[in-house]
Parts: sequence; C-alpha cells; structure tokens
Amino acid sequence: QVQLVESGGGLVQAGGSLRLSCAASGGTFSMEIMGWFRQAPGKEREFVASISWSGGSTDYDDSVKGRFTISRGNERTVYLQMNKMKPEDTAVYYCAAPARYSSRWLRSHYEYDYWGQGTQVTVSS
Repeated sequence: QVQLVESGGGLVQAGGSLRLSCAASGGTFSMEIMGWFRQAPGKEREFVASISWSGGSTDYDDSVKGRFTISRGNERTVYLQMNKMKPEDTAVYYCAAPARYSSRWLRSHYEYDYWGQGTQVTVSS
C-alpha cells in the first residue's frame, strides 16, 4: 500500500515560481526513480521530470528544461521547483513511481504504478 501525496499547487502569475512536494509512505517500491507528470484539460498525461534516487541524475521534458528542477529530499520526498512559469504550465501535476526497479528512464505514464491524487497548478497571464 504505497501512498504518494502531492502538495504545493496553487495560482501564480506568469514568470513566477512554485514548488511542489511529493511525500511517499506505506508499502515498498523502487527508490531509484520517481517522476512528475502533468495533465491539462483535454490532453493526455505527459511527462515532466524524473530523478534517480541513488545517483541524483535527472531527466526533463524539453518543455520545462531550464525552468523546472526536480530534486530529492529525505524520507522519500521529491520536489519540483518551477520557475519562470508560463500559462502553458497550467495543469494538474502528479507524482508517480514505478513498482519495480528500472535501469532506464521512464517517460510514459504506463510505466508508472503508483500515483498521487494530483495538485492543481494554475498560471495566470
């Protein structure tokens, strides 16, 4: 019984910043990779960023690279620092984790097993 809980969403002005947090608890799962996805109305869930827990290496979608930063915290917590935000970043953001270890980066939502409830991020122009 793995539970992922996102927090930190809200309304920000274009160009502003927001920091999302994801806390994992319960059960057991791979600690190697955790990721962030987002889903805007009428669009499919898309990859945002992921991080290797042990090595700290990161993977970003081109749409957020240079603006967003994913990082690790203690006690199975990951963060997504979002800077220079754009209205196009408006979406529900989800934290996700695969159930098993993967030796490669995972960019498809089908490759993740555990999901948070999502947190709404709205960027106004």
